[in-house]
Amino acid sequence: MTQETTPRTPVRRRWSPWTLHGDGRTIARGEVVRPDERLSWPRTMGIGVQHVVAMFGATFTVPLITGFPPATTLFFSGIGTLLFLLITRGRVPSYLGSSFAFIAPVLAAKAGGDIGPALGGIIVAGALFAAVGAIVQWAGSRWIDTLMPPVVTGAIVAMIGLNLAPTAWDGGGDGGVKAQPLIALVTLAAILITTVAFRGFLGRLSILLGVAVGWAYAAVAGGLPADALDNLRNAAWIGLPDFHAPTFTWHAAVLMAPVVFVLIAENAGHVKAVAAMTGRNLDREMGRAFMGDGVATMLAGAGGGSATTTYAENIGVMAATRVYSTAAYLVAGLSAILLGLSPKFGALIGTVPVGVLGGATTVLYGLIAVLGARIWIDARVDFQNPVNLMTAAVALIVGAADYSVSAGEISFHGIALGSFAAIVIYHGMRAITRLRGEQDPPAAGAPPEPQSATTGSTAG
Repeated sequence: MTQETTPRTPVRRRWSPWTLHGDGRTIARGEVVRPDERLSWPRTMGIGVQHVVAMFGATFTVPLITGFPPATTLFFSGIGTLLFLLITRGRVPSYLGSSFAFIAPVLAAKAGGDIGPALGGIIVAGALFAAVGAIVQWAGSRWIDTLMPPVVTGAIVAMIGLNLAPTAWDGGGDGGVKAQPLIALVTLAAILITTVAFRGFLGRLSILLGVAVGWAYAAVAGGLPADALDNLRNAAWIGLPDFHAPTFTWHAAVLMAPVVFVLIAENAGHVKAVAAMTGRNLDREMGRAFMGDGVATMLAGAGGGSATTTYAENIGVMAATRVYSTAAYLVAGLSAILLGLSPKFGALIGTVPVGVLGGATTVLYGLIAVLGARIWIDARVDFQNPVNLMTAAVALIVGAADYSVSAGEISFHGIALGSFAAIVIYHGMRAITRLRGEQDPPAAGAPPEPQSATTGSTAG
């Protein structure tokens, strides 16, 4: 007689909100570890640390460019990640790293050297994004696709990369490639070679490895900043991060507010991508994801950290490991907080030369611009349609040339004006077209496919 067996049910520990996936050690072919599952804790801890390493390269580049304290940024990215998990009820796996979309407005807001106004602007942007999240949670997310179809989203993302391009050359002053061209060239070459020479996880760390090679070359060539090396020697191994208080000005608030459009695109894309890879509909969590990132950004701005966003680097790690467990992100957030409590670690990041940053940002800013084009391609935007064509054309030039308009003490610059132009031109031209009795082409306002919507990556 054949003995009947009942299917093995997942094991849930009383103290844990995560179900143990299978035996906790292996993942069967065709399966994934879902957000509410986990592997054994040793394996979960290893994957969590891997998530921290994956976001290192891009997350640390932002404070190095903007002059924010790196350790403080890392500290608040860890806290922000934990807040995000709490607000999304552990249903959306994500690490919140530094947002590249804030670089240009932050540099403009801290032109006098004080980061206080920039921090105040970051808080305002975070509050606006959290408010958008509350509206989405109440009204649903379909209106976002209507307001910002792929042609608009792609134009905004692309123009951010083009707007930042001059900063790669001179670092916003006397830095960048212009200051140390040979070091920048070595860094750039190392990034490009690493990208194609290694497969899998190492290939995804090409920015970080390229920066390490550039740093090593600069150390041999005598290109490391002497004051930063002194700070490294004198820094304590354990201590609180370098906190900074925000100040609030209309100028900074107006500079930061338009970045909310980019955060919407990044977070919506992240949620859709995770939903596609895990086979779960996460549209109901969209508003919570927005609120989580908004609150995390506000908290970072209140203490001296860079604004946050969801990271495509970490989506890459999830795709490679097939582990989407939010337990791994709990580990990642706690690990980032511990590293942020080491002034020695922050001082080490501060020794990266301007030439190395110039080489790395040449790639990163270019990737942001190309990512905008990828959004158009993946969503099959029809550029034979003059509405789409003019929307993208005007927005790109306004953003790339950094157009500016001043009204008293308030000024609007390239990213703000370009974002506004993209939305107004698209909807304005569509309205006129409809008044003439013409119908929109099928792809004119179609939302992007879930798999291609990941705009938070290296674009952060």
